[in-house]
Amino acid sequence: MGQKRAVLVGINYPGTDGELKGCLNDVARMRRCLVERFGFEEAGIRVLADADPSTPPPTGANIRQELERLVEGARAGDTLFFHYSGHGLQLPAETGEDDDTGYDECIVPCDLNLIKDDDFTELVAKVPDGCLFTMVSDSCHSGGLIDKTKEQIGNSTKQSKAQQHRDRGMNPPPASCTCTPLLRIIHGAFKSLGNHLPCHGHKQKQSTQNSGNDKPDAKATEAEPSANAGVATTTSRSLPLPTFIEMLRDKTGRHDVGVGSIRTTLFHHFGHEASPKVKRFVKAMVARLRHDGKDVDAEHGHADGALEQEQDAVPVRGVEEVYAGPAARLPRNGVLISGCQTDETSADATTPEGVSYGALSDAIQSILAAGSGSGRKGRKRGAATVTNRELVVRARELMAKQGYTQHPGLYCSDEHAELPFIC
Repeated sequence: MGQKRAVLVGINYPGTDGELKGCLNDVARMRRCLVERFGFEEAGIRVLADADPSTPPPTGANIRQELERLVEGARAGDTLFFHYSGHGLQLPAETGEDDDTGYDECIVPCDLNLIKDDDFTELVAKVPDGCLFTMVSDSCHSGGLIDKTKEQIGNSTKQSKAQQHRDRGMNPPPASCTCTPLLRIIHGAFKSLGNHLPCHGHKQKQSTQNSGNDKPDAKATEAEPSANAGVATTTSRSLPLPTFIEMLRDKTGRHDVGVGSIRTTLFHHFGHEASPKVKRFVKAMVARLRHDGKDVDAEHGHADGALEQEQDAVPVRGVEEVYAGPAARLPRNGVLISGCQTDETSADATTPEGVSYGALSDAIQSILAAGSGSGRKGRKRGAATVTNRELVVRARELMAKQGYTQHPGLYCSDEHAELPFIC
């Protein structure tokens, strides 16, 4: 019998323009579910929550560290689980040459040190055979978070969209975004924030962000919506690019941050703690400038020097590797259940009674409770299993009945789609 270990991350971003309400409650409910239904030991569950001082803050570096620990010690037969509730973000792609969606899908840690789809792809590629890494991301634009993974349910990837058109006897339409060459992004060619394509999400009633009694408990006390709760108000778990840029300006003190300089700003502020892909991007950017005979300013030259000094610096032979990453195994031992498609938003809901939660997280808990043949308070270990495919199909049906227009997705191999959720 292998070990069962989990990392749970909930980020409400209190006091910011991107404040949410339900993320800590999602984590508290999932933690109880792992223990009571799936037989996890408390010691095997690591929680990072931004309003709970008893946990490590969910910074980019801390989340990466916990995920690396989760995977590094994995052996055949182990069960690994990662739950994320918080903001999702899309960045325009650097080159667009080798990405499933044409965008960088990211999760947004509390310090804004982004974790990208390629980071998750490289992480899952390290999972040994015989071990399964299941990821639930209740965030916006989450459909592409594990790149290179087969899309079982959804229409986020370019491959899936092309197949749909082939099935209909149609030619694929032109790509939904025009991918910009590297040098244009280096020099900030995206001058207008309006170049970020609009996303299609659920219909929303905007909730007031700071409405007294709705403030989440710092201890992330678990709460569940009552069966007869009234209509919930919702806000989006998408962080609009202009809002993220304003938050990044406040965080770094750099007021010249624009769409074309997000990645370099992240590197200059976070250094070796930045995303590996961000570091590869900066390295490739400097190399291209030098190759083309362009002047490398002092700031970029310093960045290149800092990368060279890193013991774990990843060499980059060409621009393509910024997207594809260094040669590595495909992420064949991972399962992603996304809150929505890559061009959609996920809902953060609050009932009239003040209970807040993510729409996908609540649907998962409801389905697992119903599958156990008992009420919400009566989940038991060893209850009837629900496969990954069944869970996503039922979540789509339930959320549609509840009025949400987001579409959860499933990304994994054919074999893993039919395995029980988590274990």
